[in-house]
Amino acid sequence: MIEEKLDELGITLPAPAAPVASYVPAVEANGMLFISGQLPFVDGKVVTGKVGDTRSLEDGKAAAKACAVMLIAQMKAALGGDLERVERIVKLGVFVASTPDFTDQPEAANGASDLMEAVFGVAGKHARAAVSVPVLPRDATVEIDCVVKVRSV
Repeated sequence: MIEEKLDELGITLPAPAAPVASYVPAVEANGMLFISGQLPFVDGKVVTGKVGDTRSLEDGKAAAKACAVMLIAQMKAALGGDLERVERIVKLGVFVASTPDFTDQPEAANGASDLMEAVFGVAGKHARAAVSVPVLPRDATVEIDCVVKVRSV
């Protein structure tokens, strides 16, 4: 059970973040759930700063993990509270705000990837892109979007 796994990991899902512009948090279509980019919230505040400048690689990993927690919260909301409908995490798109010389985006993205596998097991293994960007909304350190295969009700 996914909820039990979250408990074992000491993760309490936050309320899913509301959109900050003209989009919806998630769209379910043809057995797939597309989740809009999620920012890293810790204690209700967005983690800000660039990796390689004011943020370390470890900070980037922690921010990616916080994004993954918010992705799971969005999944739960979009699936009517039933995380057991998650059949497979298909793909993560990880955007890391970083300095031009920072090249460890894959390691930073592992903060999210490792959590997805820890929560969903083999179904949490996914394809992924991990790219550097000069700036993200709200000066966030990381933003991640997600595609999920879901079981029908």
